[in-house]
Amino acid sequence: MVRTRLYRNGTLISENFPVQDVSEYLRDPASVIWLDLYEPEHDEFAVIGEECGLHELAVEHALHQGQRPKIDHYRTHIYLNAYATSVGEDGDALSVSEIAAFVTNQALITVRKSPGIDIDEVMARWDGSPELASEGVGFLLHGLLDLLVDGHFRAVQALDDSIEKLEDLVFAEGREQVLAVQRQVLVLRRSLVDLRRTVLPMREVVNTLMRPGLRLVTVPLAPYYQEVYDHVLRATEWTESLRDLMNSVVETNLAVQANRVNTIMKKVTSWAAIIAVPTAVTGFYGQNVPYPGFAHEWGFAVSSGVIVLLALALYLVFSRKDWI
Repeated sequence: MVRTRLYRNGTLISENFPVQDVSEYLRDPASVIWLDLYEPEHDEFAVIGEECGLHELAVEHALHQGQRPKIDHYRTHIYLNAYATSVGEDGDALSVSEIAAFVTNQALITVRKSPGIDIDEVMARWDGSPELASEGVGFLLHGLLDLLVDGHFRAVQALDDSIEKLEDLVFAEGREQVLAVQRQVLVLRRSLVDLRRTVLPMREVVNTLMRPGLRLVTVPLAPYYQEVYDHVLRATEWTESLRDLMNSVVETNLAVQANRVNTIMKKVTSWAAIIAVPTAVTGFYGQNVPYPGFAHEWGFAVSSGVIVLLALALYLVFSRKDWI
């Protein structure tokens, strides 16, 4: 799937034209091209790379998944790799979608490596700011970065809400609740790790794009890129705070489980002490040792009463101390 757009002097001229026309349009210095490819084949993208003058290493990186968020400088273009993020309906599992972008003086080429990026939303953001279209490739790149960073921010917020709900479950009773907490802890910790790997490098990526030496961010675009950078910083700081909060939840959960085990052991030990009273009495006199009233009915009644009274006394003492 290939999608294209042609801007000339800040005006949208054409959409979804053949890829073969890209090189012809680029001959006009007033033209700006957007070319989007979804999971392209190696040979197909290699031809596009030759027409647009893309470095072979950057082309290889764009075709392989698992690249870290980064920005690389080449003689004729900039290569950027980033991720879109989203949280499922359960609010726990984080999904990431990788995208690569080539930025030249006249073209933005995006390569989507997974279906999780809403490219229609990017186009809607471009159409919503037609007054900035005359700023060229920087305008197109801003729409893409704005979508990605907003997704990071929503993902952080969703995970924050999930951690708040998890805090309430930590003190819930019941075996099913305990298992649910353990499952959510594992899923949320994994999601935070993935989110941190995605969000933290974006700070350096956006900061690099804003450097004057690149001549990518024009004066009218500077406030918009600064806003994106501020959102990146907020998402980064929020992610770090969630990491600390999650560690606190894990420690609290372990402490709660340890307290529950201690309570159970305390109760078991108390009942064992009560049961030990008749065991000790009967065991002692079971060694052929005559007890007071031996071979008499009243002696049996006295010994049984002693056992009952001692067991009852221990029960009352342990109950008063909340050990049972």
